[in-house]
This record gives sequence, structure tokens and C-alpha cells, in this order.
Amino acid sequence: MAPGLYVTATPIGNARDITLRALDALKGCDLIAAEDTRVTSKLLAIHGIARPLTAYNDHNAERERPRLLERLHRKSRIVLVSDAGTPLVSDPGFKLVRAAIEEGIAVHVLPGPSAVLAGLALSGLPSDRFLFAGFLSSKAGERRTALEEFKSERATLIFFESGPRLATSLKDMAEILGPRNAAVAREITKLHEEVRRGSLADLARAYEQERAPKGEVTLLVSGAPRAEIDYAVVDEALAKALAFMPLKPASELIAGLLGISRHAVYARGLEKKNG
Repeated sequence: MAPGLYVTATPIGNARDITLRALDALKGCDLIAAEDTRVTSKLLAIHGIARPLTAYNDHNAERERPRLLERLHRKSRIVLVSDAGTPLVSDPGFKLVRAAIEEGIAVHVLPGPSAVLAGLALSGLPSDRFLFAGFLSSKAGERRTALEEFKSERATLIFFESGPRLATSLKDMAEILGPRNAAVAREITKLHEEVRRGSLADLARAYEQERAPKGEVTLLVSGAPRAEIDYAVVDEALAKALAFMPLKPASELIAGLLGISRHAVYARGLEKKNG
């Protein structure tokens, strides 16, 4: 292994999901920087690996980051892992990577398991465009404000959520985002993996009536539906705009004002022009 920082994905549940490259890196590195050394120790024991471990997490990152960077400058090979999945997703790893890049230290990535992508694959929701939003706030006001900001987002929305807050978050989503399809993926790749699919309202009611689920939860929600086009309004706007500007800029202006597709407005303009 060449010197540098190795951002290494680890299993999100099933220990056999680790990649061959990740195993090579864990065996051949000088140090493993782990979110929780107890969790990583179990993974290393399963695969018969014994390497030095140090904790790097939200609680000690400011203190430990300079120490890790110092070792990297001395040509150490350090593997960065989170408790599960790909580091830098909802953890302080990105600050270490950013600092390493700024200081000219080589950064390598060993891709692998990700609850975000696994949940997306299981959800049955559109996967051509998605937005990972991490954890919503535990405070009701802040959570609802954040959801208002996502209301017009067309991409599939992906959140991490805790079991005790799941029912409340689903209820807020149903009220703010409206009638959307959603999926709740729990314990992905583990023995008791569960995926529930349905409307936000139906899922909110179901989880409200049950005990809070255990384990890690990935919550996915379909994006905002396309706005229906009122062509009478478009025609009126085109008639006014085309009196003093060409069709292309008129289409961009009207689409922006009405929140609809520029291509649809442009096609309507051509239709009227040629008709």
C-alpha cells in the first residue's frame, strides 16, 4: 500500500459484504481510524485481522485530526472507517479528507456498502435523481422547516432516521410534502431486514400504532410531482411576452414564473406560432 488516507466502506449489516480491497487495506495499513473502535474490533475479529486502532468521531475529531495528519505527513497508511457503510456520510470524516487534500496528502477511496444506495435499490422509487438529506432535526420546528425546503424537490429524497422518531417524522412528511409514495428500509442486509412501501400517510398511521422499530432506518420519499400546466395561462403569458422578446427568452421567463418546464412552454409557443 502506498502512503496516504484510505476512505474505506465497511458492511452495513452482513459482515461478508466487505470488499477484497477493503480487507487488503485493513490488513496492510499502519493504523485504522474508526468511528467506534468496539464496532470495528468486532469486524476485524470476524475476518482475523489485528491492526492498531484509534477512535475518530464527533466527540474527539478536533483533537485527533491534527495527530492523524501528522502521521500521514510521516508517510503512514491510515484507513478511515465508520461504524457501517461509507465514511463521510453523516460523520466527521469529510473534515479529515478536506484537510488532507489541502495539505497535499494522498487520499484513496475503497467503495463498497452504502445504506443510501441499498435503500434506494430496495425502495422501488425513481433512482435517476436522488437527494440524500441525512438526519432531520429532533426538534419539531426545525424538522418541519427543513421539510418545507424539500417540498418542491423533484428528486427522490433519502433520510436516515431513528426508530423512536420514525412515526413522528412520517406524520410531518405526510402533512408537509403531501401524498407521496415512500419506503422505510430497516436493518438492511441483516437477518431481520424489512422494507415497507406505501404512501406517507399510510406508513405514518402504521408506525404510529406499533412499537418504535429497532435498528437503523433509511427513509425514502418520492420527489415532488410535476406541476400540471394550465395552457390558458401559458397562452396568455406568451401573447404578452412575444410582443417584445423572442420565443426562447420568453419561454425561460414564463417557465420560471409559473414553475413549469421551459421545453413545454417553448413547444407551446412554436405550436401557436406555426398554427
